[in-house]
Amino acid sequence: MSAPDAPETAEEYYARIEAATDGERRLAVAVDDMPGWDIFPFELDSLRIKPLEPLADAEPPRRGEDPHDCWCAHEPDPANEARRVWSNERWTLSLNTSMRLPISLSLGPRDHHDLGDLPDDLASELGRLTVALSHAIEQLPSVGRSQVAKYGDGGAHLHLFFFGRPARILQMRGSPLLDWEENLPAVPLEVLQANATFVARHLQGVVGGDGPAWLES
Repeated sequence: MSAPDAPETAEEYYARIEAATDGERRLAVAVDDMPGWDIFPFELDSLRIKPLEPLADAEPPRRGEDPHDCWCAHEPDPANEARRVWSNERWTLSLNTSMRLPISLSLGPRDHHDLGDLPDDLASELGRLTVALSHAIEQLPSVGRSQVAKYGDGGAHLHLFFFGRPARILQMRGSPLLDWEENLPAVPLEVLQANATFVARHLQGVVGGDGPAWLES
């Protein structure tokens, strides 16, 4: 089969999905794929996929699509500053205190960029920071693996997520981690901060920068 002359349109891709739905516009649960893994967190008997919604006319605008409206164009939010784990003149790393994993961090540049328009110097730094963060997170006793995610559907300012998958809880391996996370008990703030401080100290040793806001006098 020869390759098409042009990339597939959104309508063509959507039509393929729509053709696979049943009379209620529901896709079948793919029992031979992720739901068949031992790490899938849900039982299949009562599980069903929501009906397929119509194709949207366009992608919705994200927060900060206009750089002048982005958070980076305004005075820092004190609540966000209080969650700062590490920073330098180009990057900030924040602690996600509402998540229920041993550690969850968000890394982003100070200037307004998304991943697709990151300048070469920042792109190089991002690679080094990703390596250093992943290494530090995996040194935490309560963490088995570091997971890295980039979504970007809510905000136009680049933000990468770093999640610490709990150690030795093998059901939480892989992409189902965040499905489990929403149902876990909350982690005390002092525990999250202690874990984040450990990561910050490692990052300072590798690339310099400033440490956690909660340790500043």
